[in-house]
Amino acid sequence: MSGVIPDDAVFADFRRQCLSTENWFKKYEKNDMEVWIETPSVTENNRNHGSKVQKIKCRMVIRDVSAATMYDVLHDSQYRKKWDPTVLESFDIARLSANADVGYYAWLCPKPLKNRDVVTLRSWLVMDDEYLIVNYSVKHPKYPPRKDLVRAVSIITGYMVKATGPNSCTFTYLSQADPKGSLPKWVVNKASQVVAPKVLKCVHKAGQNYPQWKKQNFPDRKPWLYPEQNNLPQMDPSELVIQRGDSLENVDESSSRDPREDEASEDSS
Repeated sequence: MSGVIPDDAVFADFRRQCLSTENWFKKYEKNDMEVWIETPSVTENNRNHGSKVQKIKCRMVIRDVSAATMYDVLHDSQYRKKWDPTVLESFDIARLSANADVGYYAWLCPKPLKNRDVVTLRSWLVMDDEYLIVNYSVKHPKYPPRKDLVRAVSIITGYMVKATGPNSCTFTYLSQADPKGSLPKWVVNKASQVVAPKVLKCVHKAGQNYPQWKKQNFPDRKPWLYPEQNNLPQMDPSELVIQRGDSLENVDESSSRDPREDEASEDSS
């Protein structure tokens, strides 16, 4: 990757990961939904000692919504406020190129956790019957971490939507994201396996309802397909820096304990 904007090699690698089963373990398969967890190499396991946030992949077969519609749903920030029950704030900040922008997203977390936010660079690529979107966290000079929220980190997150017919597709979500705070990594990894399929089901429903909503809300406006419609301010990508998780403060959320630790404490007393 030259600079901060993904190049063809990044998209090719992301697509490969979406399609691969090598070094991936299937955790769940039911009702047209699969959940996969990346299995790290022995070397990585020894180096990280279980401290690494897992990479997760969810694949859903959609039989009643086109790939093009699902792609529009992922891009349309105005529509997201209608279907995403956890959204606190969501907006695009600036465009970086014809197929890249930077945006802000904040979401609700269940108590006692603090709510999270993220600033991400997003880039997209359309190839025949395939749609790819990738994003990762960046530092933006005008959007530093807020005191009332925990700044999360998307190491790599994205979608691959592939048409299987005029009104059907496979929808793959792949993510390695660290919510930061002081959540133990086991909590993060376990929660992601439960939450991700629920989110995909929500996105699927959003796709079913999108055509009707879009008819009444600027039906011809799709700047992700027609760059000339994009009225966001232009930003020089060199002003952005990739956000590394270790540069962010860990906020105390110590009430989230591993029940195995509690059991161990009781056994030793």
